[in-house]
Amino acid sequence: MKMKSTLEEQFEGMENEHVSSAEDTPLRDDAFVLTDDEKIERIRGNIREVMLTLGLDLDDDSLKGTPTRVAKMFVKEVFGGLHPDRKPKSSTFENKYKYGEMLVEKNITLYSTCEHHLLPIVGKAHVAYISNGSVVGLSKMNRIVDYFAKRPQVQERLNIQIVRELQKVLGTEDVACVIDAKHLCVNSRGIRDTESSTVTAEYGGKFKEEALRREFLDYINLDTHF
Repeated sequence: MKMKSTLEEQFEGMENEHVSSAEDTPLRDDAFVLTDDEKIERIRGNIREVMLTLGLDLDDDSLKGTPTRVAKMFVKEVFGGLHPDRKPKSSTFENKYKYGEMLVEKNITLYSTCEHHLLPIVGKAHVAYISNGSVVGLSKMNRIVDYFAKRPQVQERLNIQIVRELQKVLGTEDVACVIDAKHLCVNSRGIRDTESSTVTAEYGGKFKEEALRREFLDYINLDTHF
């Protein structure tokens, strides 16, 4: 009798247990009225006020550029995935070699931001799909993860958004994603549990079948460090 692996026990049934309250990132209707430069200038002023309220001396050489640096970082980097113009172009190709098994891109580095405390989420995403005639460049899977991660997030929603986007790009329901990440809102504040991480999963199409799901998790569990 085959013993269940640790990953199988950890992830079994998770497609039914991790459901985000909203699939789409909550945005106002006027979210993109301001230009990036206008947003940077407004955020710069707000960050300056926060720092002054905290009692910091913004005439200090080390601090005086911080409001501008933070504003640029918010708009251009850590929250750059909010703007639809930055969505990666995901060209597909015909599956000429007729590869019919799952393709797994594992250990995709993930940096995101918890929308509750604006603290980092750091971890790995593991993505898989089964082609129904189209394939996508491997780096595009990393770029899709990165795009949806670069916004205020909850991990469950991030998981769903990655799967939904790849389903749309590939024209198939047979997509899966598992995310294992540390949340600094847990690790560095509050309970300050530095060892805990959060695992979420979203399975579509054939990946809802137990045997295929276990095969995917076995791929993730493979030691592929070089």
